[in-house]
Amino acid sequence: MFVIAGVNAQEQQQESQKPQGHTNQNKFRQLYQEFRDPSMYRTASGAPGEAYYQNEADYKMDIVLDDENTRLSGEETITYHNNSKNKLEYLWMQLDQNIRKKDAPALEKGSSGMSPASTASRFADQYLKEPFDGGFNIEEVKAGGDKLSYTINNTMMRIDLPEPLEAGESFTFSVKWWYNINNHIVDRARSGYEQFEDGHRAYEIAQFFPRMAVYNDVEGWQNMQFWGSGEFALPFGDYEVSITVPADHVMEATGVLQNRDDVYTKDMMKRYKKAQKSYDEPVVIRTQEEAVEASKDFERKTKTWEYKAEMVRDFAFATSRRFILDMMAVKMNDDSDVMAVSIYPKEGNPLWEKWSTRVVASTLQSYSDHTFIYPYHKAVSVHAKNQGMEYPMICWNYGRPDENGEYSDRVKFGMMGVIIHEVGHNFFPMIVNSDERQWGWMDEGINTFVQYLAEQEFGERYPEAIEGYDTYPSRRGIPANIVPYMRGNQDFIAPIMANPEEVYQLGNNAYGKPATALNILRETVMGRELFDHAFHTYAQRWMFKHPTPEDFFRTMEDASAVDLDWFWRGWFYTTDYTDIGVEDVKKYYVTDKQTEKGRELLERYGANPDEVDAIYVVEEGDKEFEKSMKGKSILENSKKLNEYVMDNFSSEERNNLKVPKYFYQVTFNKPGGLVMPLIVEFTYDDGSTEMKKYPVQVWMKNDNTVTKTIASNKEITKVVVDPDLETADVDLSNNSWPKEETPNEFEQFKNNTDG
Repeated sequence: MFVIAGVNAQEQQQESQKPQGHTNQNKFRQLYQEFRDPSMYRTASGAPGEAYYQNEADYKMDIVLDDENTRLSGEETITYHNNSKNKLEYLWMQLDQNIRKKDAPALEKGSSGMSPASTASRFADQYLKEPFDGGFNIEEVKAGGDKLSYTINNTMMRIDLPEPLEAGESFTFSVKWWYNINNHIVDRARSGYEQFEDGHRAYEIAQFFPRMAVYNDVEGWQNMQFWGSGEFALPFGDYEVSITVPADHVMEATGVLQNRDDVYTKDMMKRYKKAQKSYDEPVVIRTQEEAVEASKDFERKTKTWEYKAEMVRDFAFATSRRFILDMMAVKMNDDSDVMAVSIYPKEGNPLWEKWSTRVVASTLQSYSDHTFIYPYHKAVSVHAKNQGMEYPMICWNYGRPDENGEYSDRVKFGMMGVIIHEVGHNFFPMIVNSDERQWGWMDEGINTFVQYLAEQEFGERYPEAIEGYDTYPSRRGIPANIVPYMRGNQDFIAPIMANPEEVYQLGNNAYGKPATALNILRETVMGRELFDHAFHTYAQRWMFKHPTPEDFFRTMEDASAVDLDWFWRGWFYTTDYTDIGVEDVKKYYVTDKQTEKGRELLERYGANPDEVDAIYVVEEGDKEFEKSMKGKSILENSKKLNEYVMDNFSSEERNNLKVPKYFYQVTFNKPGGLVMPLIVEFTYDDGSTEMKKYPVQVWMKNDNTVTKTIASNKEITKVVVDPDLETADVDLSNNSWPKEETPNEFEQFKNNTDG
């Protein structure tokens, strides 16, 4: 028994010494494990499948804004269309205003330590004031006159159906509600009012009605709670909305205004008709003087504005007696006209009257060029302090001059950038309708990428707007700008493919990094032609539909024939960063003289060095040998090679031969986790430069180092990786050979103070 035990122990020891296997961790492995399987609903190519469906919700609403008591009340009738193949036992609605309830769980999310210092107003708001109570007050839910049973769970409401809603059937019911409108300046909410010193308010109202949740083939019901960062997943539908406000208010909203003759003055109607044919500059519909005059009193009478909108996923409106209104027409590529609109208080001038509507017009043109022609009849930019938020056809935007009407470039470009961004959201996600609650980057990141393109094109259309700059000074999308985030503390960095609620730096994670990734994909990895075709394909496949991340990733590959699994994995599924450097550069000469290393190589393969007509490579180092070789071509240094060429090439072929004098072996390393194309600039002894781009596949078999041999007729004096900062490389200290010495802190201080 002891012998057997001994044998077993020996066998176990031998077994433990065997090399252990591992899972495939190659950066180029396919994303089969990460991707959802294709189905009849969503194909492996990234297109909607033959069984794709989406449910729809149509709304008829009557809304009343009580300006005196800052309260909004409404009643809606919803017709929900079950286009799925499934029977539904209940419906889910979103009650996003419930995040404003004074006891909302969202108010307690995250950590809240004591700050060592705070402003008196902030401290009082946080610890002394009674919490604002702005959640929905549901008064009734009915169908056909009968009450429906419902259950509210925080920001979601389940409607229990009297009987299951069969596939292909529709269900109509109504909801009556009200809530207190919040001051969005105080709590930085997406919706609410701003109160001015004269007591009047500007309202930007959204998430103001109980809205249907999405039901689809991916999530079933998307009933994830609203915690504040993850935005909205909504179905498409048609809207008929009547909004009653004080009679001296001017309003803009989602949809086509049905009773313009009733709510516009005669002068406003004349100006509106002029604006419909003004393609070069905005026409003021309601002047600053008229807005100021209306603000001298509080109107008690009311007026009802009526809107209709088809195939939209949401509805929002802005209204105030202090609003100025201007418009201009935009000619689209299909020869259709769209109205670019701005509405703003006098505090926005002179900046807004000069630039807002022009920015809207340019944005519509740029986004349409990169995706699809804008399908709605207007796009509205509303000036709201500290706001940046989007809804179909309308958005809130910040950017305010000081009390003297002065503004810096930072304020100007901030305003322009947020208008481009929020108007651009009409395309992503208002039309390409991704799930913002789950995948923030699909609307924010993709939109920020197209925003970057639109900003650059705006600078080209309006060079006077960027006077003093070579190009529009975009904040996001440029690779170098994301470097500080990518090389930051990994404890506070999440992959792009993370839920917005899980992320510390949402601006970098959901906006900046994906925008940069797509810009790099377009400029450095795929090239503009392939990228633009694939991006167009994605946008047009999924306009007015609900895409997932896999649909985007698959379409980009399907339409370009570029395998990008390595790119999606590295940039979107990990927090790896780019760091590629020059590890070593060796110089070689070619000779007929045998070398020790050459002989060893031939003998290793069973050849006799004295019988093989071989040529040899000599590494730089032997000064006397180099002196005899320098300046000569390889044919001059190798008689054997010269004889071979003379015997095997025609005179015409010999005339076309490249005959280098120098050979270099350059080794590149990759301390960073991301694999990226290897972009190298070589500088020669005559001062000339040459750019060489190696495909990302150079890293396929070795994730650490890559060696390249360079044959040259000129001596190489410098090698630089990524000279134009295209890849977001986080460490430039290893990018050059010879290594560029950077001064230490003392030397920098001395250099800055000398003289």
